[in-house]
Amino acid sequence: MQAHKQSLIYLHIAVLLFGGTALFAKLVSLSALDITVYRTAIAGCALLILLTIQHKAIKLHSRRDYLIALLLGVTVGIHWLTYFAGMQLAGIAVGMIAFFTYPVITVFLEPFFHGSKPQLKDIFSALVVMLGIYLLIPDASLGNDVTLGIAIGILSAFFFAFRNIVHKRYFSQYGGPQTMLYQTWIACIMLCAFVEVPPLQVDTINWLLLITVGVIFTAAPHSLFAASLKNLSASTAGLISCLQPLYGTFFAFLILHEQPSISTLIGGALVISAAFYETWSVTRRYKQ
Repeated sequence: MQAHKQSLIYLHIAVLLFGGTALFAKLVSLSALDITVYRTAIAGCALLILLTIQHKAIKLHSRRDYLIALLLGVTVGIHWLTYFAGMQLAGIAVGMIAFFTYPVITVFLEPFFHGSKPQLKDIFSALVVMLGIYLLIPDASLGNDVTLGIAIGILSAFFFAFRNIVHKRYFSQYGGPQTMLYQTWIACIMLCAFVEVPPLQVDTINWLLLITVGVIFTAAPHSLFAASLKNLSASTAGLISCLQPLYGTFFAFLILHEQPSISTLIGGALVISAAFYETWSVTRRYKQ
């Protein structure tokens, strides 16, 4: 099999698994914080085993890199915590659509790192996203769970976009499993003091679900995603990643029987279209 095709298969499997991650916000009967702590601990152990088996490096090159790893770990910890909280409040479909505002948020964050300015088309994309989010909101009050979930989902998108920019600019010299090892463990250490249900009180079913989300839906897709980038561009990966909300909505309908409303589908189409367009624009920019 050609390396390019193999990488494409890796990428599609990774995005499919990423799409299924949101299900565990509903399947695991724990708080978003507890899910995040146990997920990161399990994923970190799985990644350590993987790196050991592959005889890959674990240590970082400099003290500066450890500080960047600390920043990335804190950021990804907040991202995952708000990600699961948003899903629990708003539902899988709406929560994932809110999270997928991150490509547009990225466009407006990058100028702070590169000194460039957003273009007119980027502002148009932002307006399309705002319209899409407006269609998702049932009530303009944060007292409504869905509205609060959307707000938290957008906050999660902000931290995800920030983490991606910092990673690309300051930490891209390291492989995917190695970087995720530090991020998962730092996130776990940061949040573990606030765990509501201690390990011995977590029942067998929840442990099985946590192991599944930690190994199969966290460590595995991140490793596959990193492997795919050896032969595919980051922009190609970004385009294919736009399928993630579609996979998540399909899984939620199939397994949890969550049926999205017409306004959710229209709002989702607007948000995902803007995300796809921004990612496609980046692809064209790098090819020129």
